[in-house]
Amino acid sequence: MASAQGTAPGLARSLGQSRARDWAEIQERMLVPLYEAVYQRLEVGPATSVLGLGCRSGLSLLLAAAHGAQVAGLEAEDELRALARGRRLRVLADGRDEPDVPRTAHSLVTVFEQLHHTADPCRLVADAARLTLPGGHVVLAGWGPAERCESAAVLELARRRSGPCPPRDPFAPSAPGVLERLLAGAGLRPAGSGRVNCPFAYPDLDSAVRGLLSTGLYDRAVAYSGEVPVAKELIEALHPFTAPDGSVRMANVFRYVVAERPR
Repeated sequence: MASAQGTAPGLARSLGQSRARDWAEIQERMLVPLYEAVYQRLEVGPATSVLGLGCRSGLSLLLAAAHGAQVAGLEAEDELRALARGRRLRVLADGRDEPDVPRTAHSLVTVFEQLHHTADPCRLVADAARLTLPGGHVVLAGWGPAERCESAAVLELARRRSGPCPPRDPFAPSAPGVLERLLAGAGLRPAGSGRVNCPFAYPDLDSAVRGLLSTGLYDRAVAYSGEVPVAKELIEALHPFTAPDGSVRMANVFRYVVAERPR
């Protein structure tokens, strides 16, 4: 994950480890309704082999395993991968890391988070298609329309504080037809879609700031402006969503699209 300019390497690694743990302990659970909606729709069970691309610390895989599925993941970030492995999940940096990892052996390949972080969505979806068995499914997910997501106002800070090189708009994939075109470009057939309520709820402002920073969406802002100013502005942006008891809640909608790899 990005660190503030001029940060010493040891501190940068410490910040990366802290962000990864904040993701695993605070933020990742916000997407449980999304994961479960997909698994229920596709009737994930003992006959399902799930591969999570960009699975981060692996909660989505744990939930699939709880349904009886065989699970594996790919995650490029060292700290997140280590946390996933600490959960006894088989998560690699790359499918080529081990010679016994089949390159096309999964009945369900999920892309729950990686679309927000990749510079090449077309290649990511092509990889997902290649790693899916004929007759299997690929799922892409992302934010719903910005007007349906209260977190949009808070995420705007990431763009404003990133200087001349703002991050990719996390709501861009929610534009009509974007996910469908990505899937069609990889030779996949549409097989349904859905929207899921995923409120972001935190016990206090500190947890909210740590959780949001752990998403990676603020990394460029932190690198350009520094972590303290970004965190301070985050607290201000979160005030409209803060209850009298100090808890924070933002209503959000996420969207997923399912496609099938032709036999």
